[in-house]
Amino acid sequence: MKKILLFILFFTNIYLFAQEQYPYVDERGFFVKIGQQAPDFKIVYTDGTSPGKLSDLRGKPIMLQFTASWCGVCRKEMPHIEKDIWQAYKDKGLILIGIDRKEKPEAVKKFAGIMKITYPLALDLNDAIYTLYAHPNSGVTRNVLIDPNGKIVFLTRLFDKKEFKELVNKINELCRVE
Repeated sequence: MKKILLFILFFTNIYLFAQEQYPYVDERGFFVKIGQQAPDFKIVYTDGTSPGKLSDLRGKPIMLQFTASWCGVCRKEMPHIEKDIWQAYKDKGLILIGIDRKEKPEAVKKFAGIMKITYPLALDLNDAIYTLYAHPNSGVTRNVLIDPNGKIVFLTRLFDKKEFKELVNKINELCRVE
């Protein structure tokens, strides 16, 4: 019982600290909200190339997938993203960028090969991108769907089949508009 109380107290303190440090943190660790303009950042792929900033890609729907090689849930979700999102919508205007959290390019390239994904992975070596979207103590396996105007329209956390299907349906809506 004492361990449970300490556990609850610990996470309550983390939540309260996060609320003080950050004006908005939802129950899933997101700083961002649906309807908000997506925070901008420079994109750098594993090969060192860059298409510029996220805002430079406006005009098309964009999905950001926050991931890491050490994340088991990410590994479970990625084949679904590859098949049900990337392969289905890459020729319909969707831009999909996996953003690998705090890993070196060599590790990220190896991870992409193991996972057999063909969508591009970008680097977030110092957590600067991730912490624009979510609390630094919250986990990866989260997706952010952005409409062609740069507004966030859908957020996912972990891999829930029902929520994933809703994400795919929202992508379908956005890609039909074009």
